[in-house]
Amino acid sequence: MQYSQELVIQMIPVERVRVLNPRERNKRKYKQIVGNIADIGLKRPITVSPRPDGEFDLVCGQGRLEAYKQLGQVMVPAVIREVSREDAMLMSLVENIARCRPRTMDQVRMLAALREKGYSQAEIGAKVGMASPTVSELLLLLDNGEERLISAVERGTLPLWAAIIIARSEDKEAQLALAEAYEQGKLSGKDLQRARAIANTRKGFGKTAAPGQHNSSGVTSESVVRAFRREQERQREAIKKAELCEKRLAFATGALRHLCRDEHFVNLLRAEGLDTLPQYLAEQINIGAADEQH
Repeated sequence: MQYSQELVIQMIPVERVRVLNPRERNKRKYKQIVGNIADIGLKRPITVSPRPDGEFDLVCGQGRLEAYKQLGQVMVPAVIREVSREDAMLMSLVENIARCRPRTMDQVRMLAALREKGYSQAEIGAKVGMASPTVSELLLLLDNGEERLISAVERGTLPLWAAIIIARSEDKEAQLALAEAYEQGKLSGKDLQRARAIANTRKGFGKTAAPGQHNSSGVTSESVVRAFRREQERQREAIKKAELCEKRLAFATGALRHLCRDEHFVNLLRAEGLDTLPQYLAEQINIGAADEQH
């Protein structure tokens, strides 16, 4: 991006400034900006780029410009930069992203605007100070997220990181069900990954359908949570069985180790032609014996 390094500050009419990338303002922060400007004036000029028609494109300072308008000011101090309209648009986008509350949908849409201008995810990340994988995840939400899922993020009822996990599901029904279950407190953040995988497979949902018939009950927050709890219980039972099996094997190995020290038992095995053991079992017995000696 090329622009003149010579900066000129002058008073320009507020009505001649055009906002290239308007965004909604945080009301509390905007009120604070207005109050500060009313009390002590504008400490930092806005930045604009002149247009051939005598107007200006706003590069940065939308909040300050709107505050001046609200205060009834007709002139605003501005830094004049000679840049192309394309560069002014890019500078404005990057400025807005930098000033966004981290990980908001406004920020995501501005990243998408940069993508639409032909920048790769790596290039976008370099311009706005984000890792390329982060840019990829944020854009995935905009590309793949169901509208009500995105609305939940904008309302603040669903964290952006949770929405990104949910948006990885291509099933819109599953997205809505997962979002609703999270908002209702039925699923925690750590549950979302597994619940999403279960929802995608439709495993254990709804009532049992007759053979050859499709289950028409659909995916709901209740069915997602029910299937997730069933899977949790199945895993708990599998863990219990594995632990019980491990204890039984440990007991059998210990018992066999003691029997192998009995000369009469060893002679009996030899007489029956059973004087060898599988390598793994022999190793376990020897390991156990070595442990006991120490």
